[in-house]
Amino acid sequence: MSKFPGGNGADIELLAGGPIPEVRFASDPHGGTEAMWFYIRLEETAPDPATQTKVRLTWVYFDTVPGATELPSCLPVCLVAGQSWTRLKQGEETRTPDGRRQLSWSIPHPAPFVEIAFCFPYGPPDMDAVLDRSKDYWQAAPIGLSQAGRRIIRLHNAVGVPGGTQPGIYIVARQHAGETPGSWVLDGFLRHWAQIRKGAYVIWTVPLVDIDGVMLGHYGNGAYPYDLNRAWGKPAMRHEAGVIRHDVERWKARCRPMLALDLHAPGACERDGVYAYVAKDQSGAIAAEETKWCNVLQHELQTEFAAPEFRRGQSSPSNPETPDFASTMRTEMGVPALTLEIPYSHVATTVLTQKSYREIGRRLALAILRRHG
Repeated sequence: MSKFPGGNGADIELLAGGPIPEVRFASDPHGGTEAMWFYIRLEETAPDPATQTKVRLTWVYFDTVPGATELPSCLPVCLVAGQSWTRLKQGEETRTPDGRRQLSWSIPHPAPFVEIAFCFPYGPPDMDAVLDRSKDYWQAAPIGLSQAGRRIIRLHNAVGVPGGTQPGIYIVARQHAGETPGSWVLDGFLRHWAQIRKGAYVIWTVPLVDIDGVMLGHYGNGAYPYDLNRAWGKPAMRHEAGVIRHDVERWKARCRPMLALDLHAPGACERDGVYAYVAKDQSGAIAAEETKWCNVLQHELQTEFAAPEFRRGQSSPSNPETPDFASTMRTEMGVPALTLEIPYSHVATTVLTQKSYREIGRRLALAILRRHG
């Protein structure tokens, strides 16, 4: 098993005594309170196809994975050398004599390699591909550094002007580095906007907020000492949050702020569909705007992708010392803000692919255009 950017695997064992080789692994928490994300690569230096065609892959400590309740909804993705990413079939659950849960899959023999991840990986090369395909519609700008000194990149279609009145949208994704469904949805959103090349909007987005976590393979949720999405106070408790706060203030001064979106993924096995968290206090003009946005987004996503209970109360703690991105946008910036949760594998019985996620993103774009086109 090799190390590579974004890789996440720990407690690795190779058992060669059974009918087929077995690789046992755990998700590395990387200092966080939760360990759900994994992304591993198996390489074979001297393959012997005549004797080996499969490998048993076993994810241990499965009972500590947040939201790991419905096994049919836990379908990791697999990349065989020279092919495209696909979903694995339902894993086989086994228990140790003392009751610990583990989950196993049969995967192709790694000749020369095979990669497996909890959900479709998304990193800087994928963001660069969006830029390349946009034919200069999207521009990239570094807005500051991460806590480990990596560039935080913002994409924008326009810079606006001081005091500008064009409608503005600000979107962030990957505050929790393992929640890649948010990135794929944003990918579809950006592709559609570049395809129609719609003007008169000032759209700024940070696709990889926790760039350190993305590159190091962190899951990110609950990272010590401050979860990034609980670090948006004054002063910001994570450097990334401070950098983006300054960028939001620049954006707000150069457009007419209309909407902010924060793209996440929920528990490991949730399959209700896409849903939105709104302001806890449902009184006032901002709450009314958030309700209207929820209605138009749910209508565009339809039952194919939207959860039956689409609009939900704010999930973040009420502690003002640890505000999240969305509450900061509402209370300090005066901007309606939705936190969208996008499942890792299913909407009801429909299995989500990269194409599915991009379609969700396209529909988010259509919803915005429907309301303010």
